[in-house]
Amino acid sequence: MTTDQVAEPFSRGLRMAIEDGHARAQGSVFVEALVEGRLNLAGYTALASQHYFIYTALEAAGEAMAEHPVAGRFVVDGLRRVPALADDLAELIGPDWRDRVEQRPSTAAYVARLTEVAAVSPTAFVAHHYTRYLGDIAGGQVVRAQLRSQHGFTDAGARFYDFSAIAPVPTFRKRYRELLDTAPWSAAERAEVIAEAGTAFDHNVAVLTDLAADLPTFRAA
Repeated sequence: MTTDQVAEPFSRGLRMAIEDGHARAQGSVFVEALVEGRLNLAGYTALASQHYFIYTALEAAGEAMAEHPVAGRFVVDGLRRVPALADDLAELIGPDWRDRVEQRPSTAAYVARLTEVAAVSPTAFVAHHYTRYLGDIAGGQVVRAQLRSQHGFTDAGARFYDFSAIAPVPTFRKRYRELLDTAPWSAAERAEVIAEAGTAFDHNVAVLTDLAADLPTFRAA
């Protein structure tokens, strides 16, 4: 191993390791349709519904990890998405939304993985936490602007992408990278984070692929 490799911040190494997964997610036909305004409201609602199940499992894992000396540092109240998603789905579907949303098979597999590993393994939790929250913070403002212009959402309906509780976002992202870089992980534990982050992206892409199968019914008029 070279001196440069030893000195490389873990946050940079992690980002580079998951570039392929990130590209697959961002390049999915469903995400492209979303950011380009080619989804109708039913399409966005389908995505928000799956996010609700995923984030419910992830934030339950966060509760389990809150007291862990390393993983607990990543549990930030201002990041919680479940309350925002509940508000969004009530707006999008109606007050009986809990009785009407269903997990897709790909989402059920994602939730099962979160339940299996993220609630018990600190490295797996951080891997899933990183891929979900940092990804949605990064791309969320583009989607939020699209929802505002296409569907008129300025509050409920698009709260999932409102990260004002952790503003300013650049400062938060810098602090998050510092947490990754200073976590007292061994080389093996860092490898575990990278491997599980890849698995997280595989699940995310599977959900997007599942949703893309219904694009003919989700196309905006």
